[in-house]
Amino acid sequence: MKKSDFPAVIACCGALTLAACDSASTDHSGPVASWPAIGGSAAGQRFSPLQQITADNVDQLEVAWVYHTGDVSAGTDTHGATAFQATPLVVQDSMYFCTPYNRIVSLDPETGTERWTYDPEVDLTGVYTPSCRGVAYWQDSQKASSCSQRILSGTLDARLLAVDATTGKPCADFGNGGSVDLTANLGDLRLAEYYVTSAPLVVGDLVITGAFVKDGQRVDAPPGVIRAFDVRSGELVWAFDPVPPGMKPVSAEQANAGMDFTRSTPNSWGNLSADTERGIIYVPTGGSQPDHYGGPERGDMDYYGTSVVALDAGNGQPLWHFQAVHHDIWDWDVAAQPVLFEQHGTTPGVIAATKMGNIFLLNRETGAPLFPVEERPVPRSTVPGERTSPTQPHPTLPRPVHPQALTEDDIWGLYPGDRDACLAQFREFDYRGLFTPPGLEKPALLWPGLGGGVNWGSVSVNPRENIMVVNSMRVPYTARLIPREQADSLDGNDLVGANAQEGTPYVVVRGGFLSPNNTPCTAPPWGVLTAIDLDSGETLWEKPLGNLEELSPLGLGRFLEWGTPNTGGSLQTASGLIFIGATLDSYLRAYDLQSGDVLWKSKLPAPAQATPMTYRLRKNGKQYLAVAAGGHGPLAYGAKGPEKLGELLGDALVVYSLPN
Repeated sequence: MKKSDFPAVIACCGALTLAACDSASTDHSGPVASWPAIGGSAAGQRFSPLQQITADNVDQLEVAWVYHTGDVSAGTDTHGATAFQATPLVVQDSMYFCTPYNRIVSLDPETGTERWTYDPEVDLTGVYTPSCRGVAYWQDSQKASSCSQRILSGTLDARLLAVDATTGKPCADFGNGGSVDLTANLGDLRLAEYYVTSAPLVVGDLVITGAFVKDGQRVDAPPGVIRAFDVRSGELVWAFDPVPPGMKPVSAEQANAGMDFTRSTPNSWGNLSADTERGIIYVPTGGSQPDHYGGPERGDMDYYGTSVVALDAGNGQPLWHFQAVHHDIWDWDVAAQPVLFEQHGTTPGVIAATKMGNIFLLNRETGAPLFPVEERPVPRSTVPGERTSPTQPHPTLPRPVHPQALTEDDIWGLYPGDRDACLAQFREFDYRGLFTPPGLEKPALLWPGLGGGVNWGSVSVNPRENIMVVNSMRVPYTARLIPREQADSLDGNDLVGANAQEGTPYVVVRGGFLSPNNTPCTAPPWGVLTAIDLDSGETLWEKPLGNLEELSPLGLGRFLEWGTPNTGGSLQTASGLIFIGATLDSYLRAYDLQSGDVLWKSKLPAPAQATPMTYRLRKNGKQYLAVAAGGHGPLAYGAKGPEKLGELLGDALVVYSLPN
């Protein structure tokens, strides 16, 4: 069904009062709709069938209520700045989400009234960016008793929690009093080296999770195992130990008997998805450790690295995998949740969106590309011991959403002298196009940078139009290897500075490509929104995403729609609307799916580095739109500097609706 086929909203006569007009333009009949999973469903499409909010009335949206979590910080002596990135769930007329401190909150979705909170009192010591992107919901089909509805959540101190969705009390029969220790069978762990930031995945009576493993620390990194637990008891049911062929994986039975999982395997810190009818789970994986050197010390551990891996939901056995980057030494891990769709209404597909801006459309039963993928020659490393792949996969369709090359003509500056300074830097870099390997002689320019391209916000899909919408950013980084004995310092964080890469001959130093005035050295747009036809693979439109209002003097940047770095995702509805925050300018926007035009925007208390969701309640028939506006520590730091970091952070869940 095309947008032109949607029912027209009743027009208001000029004689009617504004209140009467608002009432006439809001249809309170029709179906209700919940939001039971972080991506709307296990398929991850971020799509709602609701049509009450339309292109004709979206400009009437107003704030219905705001809830403040209180969990916000610009950083302390023990942890970094917070990032409120959660997408709420709405199930059984209750809303559930988690805060950056892993508190689980239940609200009345009509009023925002707090029903309960559960504080697991997590240890945040050493956590780079306290964040929790969402929770999962499960309902027992066998009985109605205490904890027959459960909220499941991972924590920043590596636990898996189960609490009663009605009361917020821990489910005593799950693990140890409502908690499973995810550090079990991992071996040696250092402070804040392993924890969970994304929502678990519920499939049947299993809850499945991966975890974040801190970047760039050591060859002997913690295991990247994917584990499925019984949602009632918390017992380990199966494990996917992602070792290469020729190595025997550690099974759940062996782990239950005390054996540790294999170390240094690729991890999965993003959201998983599932084809519940076919019983297949889709896992986006990161690269093997350490991130920027993969010599003999890494071995063959990157067999499943930087890939989408399909697992049998019943036993965790791998069915197929598609590798987006061979022997990844760029930290271009697949962070985006794989998203399901049907091509031409018949072929089951799954979308693998990547940090390089490459988007691979795959058959979700077999992993075969739906459009040709070409293996093209790429630059080789000259670093002793390194063994880069001679080729890398490139999709023919869809076309990449990130530029594939950078020239001197693309070097840019906002203030006088900026471009000359940026050009001088550019000429000192090693840049040989996409897949330029980090080297020893000079910094390699990574374009896209470490954040993408496409990051954890993934894509949204309107299955009625078969249109995918993806937001991406264009922010370059640099990486240089330094012999360990020549390294002056190992000071840094997860994005810039030095990473130890213990067990290898080299330390890596990562940095940005910025002017003396801390502005990007590459020409805008720095963030874009793109619509792609999933049947043809063709790009339908591309628009800059965001303005420079928060990033330029006197607010003049609101006139500069140049796009901003962005983190978070988009939501689509059956009425042909796209909703997205993600940008640094603190706006939530509505776009027209067919044209890409901005139809509405609303200023939020802080940038929404999160993904919006929508729901419609049975009791009042109203459709609501919700988004977490909490900002993101690292993005805010880069935009405004450390002294003004708090200006772009917040703790607000903002919910909109049409007037009564």
